[in-house]
Amino acid sequence: MYLASRWKDYAILDAGNGNKLERWGSIRLLRPDPQAVWPMEAPGRVDARYIRSATGGGHWEYANPLPESWTISYGDLTFRVRPTGFKHTGLFPEQGVNWDWMRGLVEKSPKPCRVLNLFAYTGGASCALAAGGAEVVHVDAAKGMVAWAKENLQLCGLGDRPVRFLVDDVMKFVLREQRRGHLYEGILMDPPSYGRGPNGEMWKIEEGLYPLVQECVKLLSPNARFFLINSYTTGLAPTVLSNVLQCALRGLGGRVEADEVGLPIARGGLILPCGASGRWER
Repeated sequence: MYLASRWKDYAILDAGNGNKLERWGSIRLLRPDPQAVWPMEAPGRVDARYIRSATGGGHWEYANPLPESWTISYGDLTFRVRPTGFKHTGLFPEQGVNWDWMRGLVEKSPKPCRVLNLFAYTGGASCALAAGGAEVVHVDAAKGMVAWAKENLQLCGLGDRPVRFLVDDVMKFVLREQRRGHLYEGILMDPPSYGRGPNGEMWKIEEGLYPLVQECVKLLSPNARFFLINSYTTGLAPTVLSNVLQCALRGLGGRVEADEVGLPIARGGLILPCGASGRWER
């Protein structure tokens, strides 16, 4: 398992009964997690909990007044988090293990090292890559998430780094990059199970993942170092991501591996699974 165990400002204090109790800085949130099917002890203090609606979506219930947003750090990186109406906080802490892996590769790579970040959300990976010295192109279809990513880059003290932010449909952008002749030393993607582009383009991971990866491979430079796919989709095992990368990258050398991604749970030495990642490295 790829275990994100280097956090200081974040922790899963306990998990079970379909929920996880998290510490974000000093604030304790209780959020649903379908993987936590074992029992949880009494959670103690909870500042806010997310309650799912029977008809979809949900809402936050606050036991204590919270700031609208606050910051947490991961090493030399700083991110703004806040409870959103769709349960998320603007950060996936388990991805810290992939940030470290990619940043290490970038730091050891000749420069320029250009990296394409697709479905880039609020920019955790973009910040880590920029801190390692990469030139980053950050693409997401949600304008609000791109604005949040720009703020995170500033909070990290990396506002002067070469990071280009774009609100776009990822496949359309990749095809335009092919026509422009642009190449990258690293590519990563964090696709949702379902989604819509800025102009209503439909995305379904089971149908769209392999064709997208095929087109992305055409953007890899002769000096490419890595390709990363993340998936939170139930039913897509790590082996699926490994097979996708092996088929799409056949003939390029390097090695492919894939595994679950997880976070340690403070109580009892348990681990919470948080999806899967497939990695190609050369």
